[in-house]
Amino acid sequence: MQFLPKPVRALFVLVPLLALAGCGGGSTQPSTAVNGPAGQKVDLTTKSADAPSETPQPEPDLLHPSFEIDTTAGKITVRLDAEKSPMTVDNFRNYVTHHHYDLTIFHQVVKTPVQIVLGGAYTADLKEKPPLTPIRNEAHNGLKNHRGTIAMLRRADDEDSATCQFFFNVADNNVLDFKARTSQGYGYCVFGEVTEGMDVLDQIAKAPLHDSGKFQGLPVETVAIKSVRQVR
Repeated sequence: MQFLPKPVRALFVLVPLLALAGCGGGSTQPSTAVNGPAGQKVDLTTKSADAPSETPQPEPDLLHPSFEIDTTAGKITVRLDAEKSPMTVDNFRNYVTHHHYDLTIFHQVVKTPVQIVLGGAYTADLKEKPPLTPIRNEAHNGLKNHRGTIAMLRRADDEDSATCQFFFNVADNNVLDFKARTSQGYGYCVFGEVTEGMDVLDQIAKAPLHDSGKFQGLPVETVAIKSVRQVR
């Protein structure tokens, strides 16, 4: 059984992002502006980091940390499960610490046979950002690819190839769940759930799409991640 929908599989074949050699970031500087509503330019240069605040921050929850993903379409808050997906949560936190996700976009929306919103690797000008080392797949943790969960993307032929790309399930995608300890059957690791901003994801999932070269299901109106920060 093959678990990746054809659009996503095709992207993996054409785009070297998830190859074991890495993302191949190159020396091109990412764009700092994207098209907003009515074609307006949204400048992101000063929005990738939060201004210092004197407000006391809550103590971090080590087993269930929460992160706020601030996008040009609105804010999304996720509560991660380090109890069941410790390596995957650490991996996500490392990318956040290195500001990897700042100025990346949601570069693919898949509507069939599964419904997901994919991001975490490309800038607005479709340049790749280099990843960290691939991690072990924890899809056997018992968490399911139900609507409102966040999961890691990987290559279809290598269960332990996830790096920086993640996706949100905007429907119940049981075909992506762990089935067996094989490359095709291992599934895709869920490591948290959306606690706020599901309406933002639904908006992205329903927006018009187009194909651009090797990118399939690219939102016509770019949705960029301005910053990701841990809020608890």
